[in-house]
Amino acid sequence: MNGLELSRGYYETYGRPMLEKDFADLLPFLAVGFVGSGSEHFGFDDDISRDHDFEPGFCIFLPGEDVVDRRKAFMLERAYAKLPKEYGGVKRQNISPVGGERNGVLRTADFYRSAVGAADGVLPLEGWLHIPDYALAEATNGEVFYDGYGEFSRIRQSLLEMPEDIRLKRLAGNLLLMAQSGQYNFVRCLRHGEPEAAQLACVEFVEAALKAEFLLQRKYLPFYKWSFRALRELENTLTLSGQLAFLLSGNNADDATAEEKYNTIEAVCGDFVEKLQNENLTQAICGDLEKHAYSVNDRIRDNGIRTMNILTAI
Repeated sequence: MNGLELSRGYYETYGRPMLEKDFADLLPFLAVGFVGSGSEHFGFDDDISRDHDFEPGFCIFLPGEDVVDRRKAFMLERAYAKLPKEYGGVKRQNISPVGGERNGVLRTADFYRSAVGAADGVLPLEGWLHIPDYALAEATNGEVFYDGYGEFSRIRQSLLEMPEDIRLKRLAGNLLLMAQSGQYNFVRCLRHGEPEAAQLACVEFVEAALKAEFLLQRKYLPFYKWSFRALRELENTLTLSGQLAFLLSGNNADDATAEEKYNTIEAVCGDFVEKLQNENLTQAICGDLEKHAYSVNDRIRDNGIRTMNILTAI
């Protein structure tokens, strides 16, 4: 049983009956779910993940004090604290998790303020430019078990819908990084006799390719520890996953390996060009990913965003 299943079972077995019995009057104003930082909220946790911050629990999200006041919030906190200390063979923690509270009673505004810097989840265009992918992933992962008030789910949905101009800006920047690091600098570093620098070029290429693929599929890339796990769960990414994994391995000083890596980079770039063409995101007709990056940038409608440096959103 992973963390999400544990949370859902704990809520259904103990949390929901408690809320329906003792807080029926508050239910229309509450949301309950399991969302936030940590592998368990993505469904990526395993036995190793249980060495910290792993427990049966869930979050009760409250609207502002004008709707649910401090006294009622305190009553909910006490009731949550009294829930059984063990479920599914896993005990609740007696100390706060690393990184702060992840379960219990929270204000919706506090959760989103901590996650994305905006209590109502409303971000200006320039705010969207600079917020990390992993922060958006953590604000929208997991599962909402119940939402009687609708506020939490409304904000969640708004954050799942990245403005198209921002998506294109981020995509263009990452395509340019792929071109510079993979199609250009990888070989140049090897010619300079710098295989270590060539590997750094591979790393930058892989990071940019991961971000570009997630942007094309309109998903948020989680924290790097889970990037490949998340990639493999996207549609039609088995080949890409293997290619990127290969680029992170091997000895660049070996001529055969270096040539194979360069061929892999070109193959990945060619596949991205095809994806861009299939979505009518580029007007360029060539294999140079840099030209496609600028073509994607040209599709941005907002003049202010379009004329910013192409790497602004990276």
